[in-house]
Amino acid sequence: SVSRTSPNLAFVPACLPPDPVEVEELQHFVSNSKRLFVMTGAGISTESGIPDYRSEGVGLYARTDRRPIQHAEFVRSASARQRYWARNFVGWPQFSSHQPNTAHLVLREWEKLGKLHWLVTQNVDALHTKAGSQRMTELHGCTHRVFCLACGDQILRSELQEHFEALNPTWKAEAFGVAPDGDVFLTDEQVRNFQVPACRKCGGILKPDVTFFGDTVSREKVDFVHQRLAESDSMLVAGSSMQVYSGYRFALAAREKQLPIAVLNIGPTRLDHFASLKLNSRCGELLPLIV
Repeated sequence: SVSRTSPNLAFVPACLPPDPVEVEELQHFVSNSKRLFVMTGAGISTESGIPDYRSEGVGLYARTDRRPIQHAEFVRSASARQRYWARNFVGWPQFSSHQPNTAHLVLREWEKLGKLHWLVTQNVDALHTKAGSQRMTELHGCTHRVFCLACGDQILRSELQEHFEALNPTWKAEAFGVAPDGDVFLTDEQVRNFQVPACRKCGGILKPDVTFFGDTVSREKVDFVHQRLAESDSMLVAGSSMQVYSGYRFALAAREKQLPIAVLNIGPTRLDHFASLKLNSRCGELLPLIV
């Protein structure tokens, strides 16, 4: 019942087709799971045309010297916020139009069938939500929401786009390349005259509802995810090298509970030395083969 969508492979590292033995091993793993805990990363969204940071040859770090904005810089510097929002404004129409791929749809189907107990995504692209997943935690938030650092008021990112357009009626910039979080590359000259709105309620600083690098996930959210993991009997990591500790800690907790762990990711991960199963395939190619 999962419709196959054509994958966009521009940002997917080269890999061999799924090995029939590996398919059988993952089938066995999933069949033996009654309450599967799934954690996804950027590698599940690359087939939707969104680049990741770390993939060999095609990730942002491999292709450019760009690095994502740091939390402290965003909070401290008005010019950093101006640069961030100008680039985000240009990239938003394309970034927000990305659609879930086959892998997202398979995981939604597993949830409907009662196989998937809980899904935790490290992605901020809303693709699991667009696919219809409900038993889900967005560990690092979502770019489709914006909130005020002063009063906490939330608005939709699409609504903020209208505010940007009203404030910058004659501002135009052409983007050079797109980054994993909807950011695009602009020159300082292009950014200079871009106007950034303040919170309409209190005049405070508006920030995407995402955990920037250097920031931490809230204790409440971490505790909630640990509770869902405690209710689970196995863990599947899909499309993540697990280099970021905020996600890796849950794999460590699963290992401590002696849960079987399967990893589906192109390239090495931090879990390879203790995972029960490591598969080096595309998520959108292997997951649909599991029934």
